Amino acid sequence: MNFSVRKKRAAAAAKSAGVDGLLVTHLPDVRYLSGFTGSNAALVLAGGRAALFTDGRYTGQAKAEAVGTRVVIAAKPAVTAACEWMAASGVKRCGFDAAHTTVAGLEGMRKAVPAKMRRGMFVAVGPLVARMREVKDSDEIAKMRAAALVGCELFDGMLTYLEAGLAEVQVAAGLEYAARLAGAEGMSFDTIVASGERSALPHGRATVAKLPKRGFVTLDFGVILDGYCSDMTRTVHMGKAMPGERDVYDAVLEAQEAAVAAVAPGVTAGEVDEAARSVLRRVKLDQYFSHSTGHGVGLEIHEGPRLAAKQKQVLEQGMVITIEPGVYMPGRFGLRIEDMVLVTARGGEILTPSVKAWIEL
Repeated sequence: MNFSVRKKRAAAAAKSAGVDGLLVTHLPDVRYLSGFTGSNAALVLAGGRAALFTDGRYTGQAKAEAVGTRVVIAAKPAVTAACEWMAASGVKRCGFDAAHTTVAGLEGMRKAVPAKMRRGMFVAVGPLVARMREVKDSDEIAKMRAAALVGCELFDGMLTYLEAGLAEVQVAAGLEYAARLAGAEGMSFDTIVASGERSALPHGRATVAKLPKRGFVTLDFGVILDGYCSDMTRTVHMGKAMPGERDVYDAVLEAQEAAVAAVAPGVTAGEVDEAARSVLRRVKLDQYFSHSTGHGVGLEIHEGPRLAAKQKQVLEQGMVITIEPGVYMPGRFGLRIEDMVLVTARGGEILTPSVKAWIEL
């Protein structure tokens, strides 16, 4: 990871936004710019310098991880110490990301600097670092490939023991245990296991409900490996399908594959969404597709870009996104199919190559 280059890019973006300092408090952004993985930190970029403020719990860790960044172990809140340092260093306008700064947080930042500097000192400059994070470098892509392949291995393993009568929470627990054994630091999000009528819940987290003898089971999960998230969804069918269920599955799969095929540099996020939605519209299932087609993935499970109707953001080479259309019929069933996709010069490359064909168990 070339943290020096990242810090220089962030500083340049801050300068273009009209500020002479940048305060970074969102921990994934701090990690992206410095390498520090602790739970308490504030990073300042100003005057060609970078300083990381944290507390005594992380003295050794911060110095080991944030190589090339000055580490300050503060006896007061990290953000307070960072603001005081900026004021003493002559920063006149400090940029911050309003999406990750509360009203109380901003008030605390202002109180940390002399009264005469408070007016106009702090300027909301938007998600400068988050936008940088949308395009992954080769090191990040390698980490995400590895995380995605762990997810695929977990799904393959699940197919060997899924059976009617297992509680959804048992399935989730088995998956998460196997993920830890495979080296995962944790799960990207609460594992979704939604079976039978519950499969109609787009975010049906695992419950004590038992897998049915006949019906869909939606499995949506991801792992964190070396800080980077994976995300995939597969839907299987327990027992013999009822009339029409296979048709709906085939339509969702066609929609998913159409959206993957639409991925390319220069294509808008809305165009990818429409590629999936148009397939479901043609077979009159679009009313049951109740969420966006996908989102970016990286150090966080949900990053930009957002792949939704009419979104104008242009896809760029190096972005990693999900493609995950679904159909949800309340009181009946639902299903979703999701891949992680890397935007390459040649189009979309699927990072989660597990089987998507119809599976009856």
